[in-house]
Amino acid sequence: MKTRKEAIDYCLSLANTYEDYPFRDKNWTLIRHMANKKVFAWIFEKDHHIWINVKCEPGFLEHWRLIHASVVPAFHLNKDHWNSIILDGTVPVDEIHEMIRQSYMLTKAK
Repeated sequence: MKTRKEAIDYCLSLANTYEDYPFRDKNWTLIRHMANKKVFAWIFEKDHHIWINVKCEPGFLEHWRLIHASVVPAFHLNKDHWNSIILDGTVPVDEIHEMIRQSYMLTKAK
């Protein structure tokens, strides 16, 4: 996964989600739950790569950061709860999907 379209398409494949552009800066794509409007993926371009901010359980924050140089503390969000995935081709797609799914579940209505 390297493109904004691939990231958006995967996020939208999860149930009851939608794409949102709430800011004047159209660089930011937010993917939200329909039921509670919470964001589970912040997709944007920075430093010539697409980045995705995803929410993580505390034990997984450091895990992902330690095994992948392209998973870093979240850009513009709380670094104790969110990671940024830099889509530079170094993180396996199945692991990107897992991080997005985890964010989806953590922000889903109970």
